[in-house]
Amino acid sequence: MVVYWIGGITAFLLLIYLFIALLKPEKFS
Repeated sequence: MVVYWIGGITAFLLLIYLFIALLKPEKFS
């Protein structure tokens, strides 16, 4: 299912983005 893969990849990228934002908040301000 293509939708399943797109949703999984999107969620994974969002988790990585949030993780980096928490580690280095000064770069996102």
